[in-house]
Amino acid sequence: MTGTAAASTAALAGYLELAAGGEADRKLAQSLLDGLGRQTGARAAAAYLKEDGTLVRELSTGAGSFPYRIAEDEASRFERRPMAGGELLLDGGTIQEERDTPVLLALAAAVRALVLEKKLKRQRFEVNYRGVELEALYDVGLAIASTLNLEQLSEEILLRAVSLLDARRGALYAADRDGGYRLSRILGGEARQRLAPDDPQVAALLQGRTPPAPQDLMPGAEHLLAVAIEVDGDPRGLLVVGDKESRRGVGPFGASDRRTLSLFANQAAIALENANLHRQALEKERLLREIELAAEIQRRLLPARLPRVEGVELSGWNRSARHVGGDYYDVLELPGGRLAPLVADVSGKGMPAALMVSTLYSALHLLLDGREPGPDLVERLNGHIFQSSAPNKFITLLVTDVHPVSGEVRYVNAGHNPGIVLRAGGEVEELPPGGMPLGFFRDGRYTGGELALAPGDLLCLFSDGITEAAAADDEEFGAGRLVDLLRRSAELPLPEIIEIVDGEVTRFADGAPQADDQTLVLVRKR
Repeated sequence: MTGTAAASTAALAGYLELAAGGEADRKLAQSLLDGLGRQTGARAAAAYLKEDGTLVRELSTGAGSFPYRIAEDEASRFERRPMAGGELLLDGGTIQEERDTPVLLALAAAVRALVLEKKLKRQRFEVNYRGVELEALYDVGLAIASTLNLEQLSEEILLRAVSLLDARRGALYAADRDGGYRLSRILGGEARQRLAPDDPQVAALLQGRTPPAPQDLMPGAEHLLAVAIEVDGDPRGLLVVGDKESRRGVGPFGASDRRTLSLFANQAAIALENANLHRQALEKERLLREIELAAEIQRRLLPARLPRVEGVELSGWNRSARHVGGDYYDVLELPGGRLAPLVADVSGKGMPAALMVSTLYSALHLLLDGREPGPDLVERLNGHIFQSSAPNKFITLLVTDVHPVSGEVRYVNAGHNPGIVLRAGGEVEELPPGGMPLGFFRDGRYTGGELALAPGDLLCLFSDGITEAAAADDEEFGAGRLVDLLRRSAELPLPEIIEIVDGEVTRFADGAPQADDQTLVLVRKR
């Protein structure tokens, strides 16, 4: 062994003795680097580790100054020796292989130990950070899940996302009907108002492929991170954050940030879905209350009880296909003891038809004051309905004027089903239309008819919900079946006749849902 090699080996033994004495890996590596610097005569020496494509200084010695971070191509101006996970840089000095190899090997081993220690620290940090991250996400999830107000929830989601990612800016987008996204909330600056569904920049951003960030998406932001908010694969929105803050300033978002934001977006999706379901439930409850109120109002439009008048028996019945309907019946009392039984049917069903019933009720009671229910009244009523209804809405009406003592009946049929008179002897007579339904034409003209009821004769006014009730094979109940029922039950009390008609129509439908409102008014001459 030469003298130089022996001296170097003796020095190495001293360094290893330091390690055996319990000195930390960093102190050992620093001692080896100091000794190597003196041994080679270098002005300065530094051990660098590779990180994100650059060299980051881990240890240094000597009077020279090495930068903290240096690109690999810039390091070529120094003496370089590769080490595990990095490089050794020397400023000046000469490495003699025979003399310096033992120290270089020991230094490489010590640096390798530092690298391993850093990896262990990083892994421990990531494990701890993951635990903290999950705990933070849990706390954030509880916070947003407790908010059912959609506007407050949207604001809370954006604030939490920006805070969770240490971002300077953020934007929350909601999915629109066209497949794109519209800006819902923004924090820290401006953002594009709408993102098109086929925007390649947005698609790339969601896939994490957009360095640099689209400048018009969040003007002024250097780095963007975006994740989709989805419920069962159905897009509900986007979360976008910009410019991550750290001790070194504003920088890009890492892979762990994307994972964190994705996990948070899953929680946000659940919270938004709950808030939407809550809003829909409230809206449904409000609509149900309004429908119930409308149904109550409509029930009040129908007569609670019919007049009791000598000379005739009266009975009426109505059942809507929905909560509210478009059928209306009444028996109005006229001067001189006369009565005006009537049945009307508004086109359509549900709330719009119910509103038309209210219009008809008001107009009829207003116009009937001082007028007989003849063609003149129906023509005036038609003009009012024409002006106050939509073009596709109309009303059929059959109104009668009955004298209880004489049995005289005058009627006007505005496009309604022909009324039926079942004579005591079994003969049938109809009350045919004398004009178009109300609301078809502004200046509609109507003609009336007359007949007389003899004792035992039965007058039946009905809506097409009875005769057009269909069985499973689409066969309709029809006017013929209605007449047969009236013949078979003509001697029974009127409420029982109505029960029979109701039961037979229901049995005929054989479980099929009621498609239209059903109304029946019976008048029998004593």
